[in-house]
Amino acid sequence: MKRDSRLSGVLHVLLHMAQQPGPFTSETLAKAMDTNPVVIRRIMAGLRDLGYVRSEKGHGGGWTLACDLSKVTLRDVYIALGNPPLLAMGHRTEAPGCLVEQAVNAALDRAFGDAEVLLLSRFGEVTLAMLGDDLRKRLGARKHQGMSAHHA
Repeated sequence: MKRDSRLSGVLHVLLHMAQQPGPFTSETLAKAMDTNPVVIRRIMAGLRDLGYVRSEKGHGGGWTLACDLSKVTLRDVYIALGNPPLLAMGHRTEAPGCLVEQAVNAALDRAFGDAEVLLLSRFGEVTLAMLGDDLRKRLGARKHQGMSAHHA
């Protein structure tokens, strides 16, 4: 199963937007996420609907942040993306006739449910401002070593 990296990608884009003033076009953001501008517009529209970003049309337009980063959590962004699946594992058969497999599925369902509750709780504790603070610390260490944000 292919991993869903939209949350990671959107967080990446939002941090870039927070670091540099001015609007970002869908094309520029698509390059940062290595995807198609249509995908960016779809994702950013969900963020816009919740008031996290805004868009301006026309020359000089694009996407800008519209929120206080200290009030937006990873869980908020996750929800804006439509609650994509958190775990890639699943059942061998969704509706098994075998009692053994039913017992296995029930145990996995409980474990997966517990893991998702814990993960979403942790997502709710981390704000975009916290990510920005971590980025600034990392940039400071890199600048000290003469490196940019995108290169090791």
